[in-house]
Amino acid sequence: MTEQLTAERILDTAEDVLRRYGPAKATVVDVARALGVSHGSVYRHFGTKAALREAVAERWLRRTSVPMAAVADDPALPAPERLRHWIRTLNATKRHYATQDPELQRTFRELISTTTGVVAAHEAELAGQLGRIVAAGVAAGDLAAADPAATGRAVFQATARFHHPAHAADWTSPANDTDLDAVVDLLLAGLSPR
Repeated sequence: MTEQLTAERILDTAEDVLRRYGPAKATVVDVARALGVSHGSVYRHFGTKAALREAVAERWLRRTSVPMAAVADDPALPAPERLRHWIRTLNATKRHYATQDPELQRTFRELISTTTGVVAAHEAELAGQLGRIVAAGVAAGDLAAADPAATGRAVFQATARFHHPAHAADWTSPANDTDLDAVVDLLLAGLSPR
């Protein structure tokens, strides 16, 4: 019995093909060939090559955003500690991806450069998680912010050096963790109630 062609199976194969050939050379025909189906079968699930690439990029980004949501919404930590833990976890996650599989990371960076809508949604999700942490801190009296959502976006931008792929080379620096803690200390001092 042949395995049913599903969107997930196509995405798994598309990731392998993208990794093998790179985004510039990988085609829907390559994905279909690897699956043993016609390219029309792939197009029935993903109407265009761009739609397939966006789905792959979105799935890759969810591998970060979903676990980060669990950190953001963990009521066991007070908001200031949760904020620090969230930023450290995001940095550690991105550092792991960049150092454990640099070829895949290069492929991913190239792919996301063409899927800006997916990246913008991912960044909005992560900034929203920070906004939820800030809102929880405001509600508990541990943090002060007039607009928690805007503050979450600002914290996301202020910590970009620790999570944006353009800075991946900095993440293996011996000073990375010290620098990250210094930035978070500064942010928390600015967010502490007066």
